[in-house]
Amino acid sequence: MTDVAEVRVLTRELLAANPPATTAPTDFLKARFDAGLAWVHYPVGLGGLDAPRSLQAVVDEELTAADAPDNDPRRIGIGLGMAAPTILRFGTDEQKRSLLRPLWVGEEVWCQLFSEPGAGSDLAALGTRAVRDGDSWVVNGQKVWTSSAHVARWAILIARTDPDLPKHQGITYFVCDMTDPGVEVRPLRQITGEAEFNEVFLTDVRIPDSRRLGAVGEGWKVAQTTLMNERVSIGGSRTPREGGMIGPIARTWRERPELRTHDLHQRLLDLWIDAEVARLAGERLRQQLVAGQPGPEGSGMKLAFARLNQEISGLEVELRGEEGLLYDDWTMRRPELVDFTGRDAGYRYLRSKGNSIEGGTSEVLLNIVAERVLGLPSEPRSDKDIAWKDLAR
Repeated sequence: MTDVAEVRVLTRELLAANPPATTAPTDFLKARFDAGLAWVHYPVGLGGLDAPRSLQAVVDEELTAADAPDNDPRRIGIGLGMAAPTILRFGTDEQKRSLLRPLWVGEEVWCQLFSEPGAGSDLAALGTRAVRDGDSWVVNGQKVWTSSAHVARWAILIARTDPDLPKHQGITYFVCDMTDPGVEVRPLRQITGEAEFNEVFLTDVRIPDSRRLGAVGEGWKVAQTTLMNERVSIGGSRTPREGGMIGPIARTWRERPELRTHDLHQRLLDLWIDAEVARLAGERLRQQLVAGQPGPEGSGMKLAFARLNQEISGLEVELRGEEGLLYDDWTMRRPELVDFTGRDAGYRYLRSKGNSIEGGTSEVLLNIVAERVLGLPSEPRSDKDIAWKDLAR
């Protein structure tokens, strides 16, 4: 089994053969992937060493000390946090070989074509259709709230392939090329003035059967891997103490004593403690991931992330008073990634409103925690065994 000493040797050999100061960043990242140091817990040949996930920290420590380039994980977060684990678990050998390396290196951005206008919280009720035509599938439908669709090359897509089955059973999972004919991306302007979200129209898009992930009709099962990893990547990312939303308001409190009041002080203390508890719970969750796939605990972390962001940003606006309403730029922009903590307090306040919707609404996640973590009885589901085509819409 690979140990700490062996991983350090491999990392130092990578640095010696590809000095960060003189090697192009993309070339360095490709060499790192080929050396198995991209994600050490992945299989050999797919960017990993079949090693314990905990050894990734050893690699990262060595590379950070050498000022080696990273793959800009925030920019390619959907690929890293959602697409890659799903491809690894359900993809064919060819799909893994062809998709994982450019995904990790950052040569290709990914997006997620799941939510629909008529099936948001009830994702299994989706209506986008995929009809088999020889060795391809012809896809028609509309997706919405698609982050990064305007810059993405690939998308993970679920579509209905059998409307005669109950809604959870007639779904299949695909990899869609966003440059294919029939794929149209339109911006959705948000309350912040930006348009990082999109709506995507699919009109007679042909997807080869070779880009199907998992068996026909098992798309819901495959999608659960994506969704569980998504919630961990949103709510369970590693942050330092006073990282995330709590950092800016804590700095304002220390630097602007004239804004302080007793009432705000107590509320800030309560939220600071909550943020620290959530941060430590995230560390525990990542330790559990070493033993296997993420579970429903990720839904709890995503819930905490949304609530804290909204409450902290609201308190920050209140603390700053009139200046908390200032906003530096209302012009229409199409950012590649979201900066939850950057820019003005007004931006953070507005942008955090989406946190309780994206990655699964808080209401749905509360049900998941209640049923799968606390073991409470499931809500009655009268449509569970009814064919999708017979559901009221």
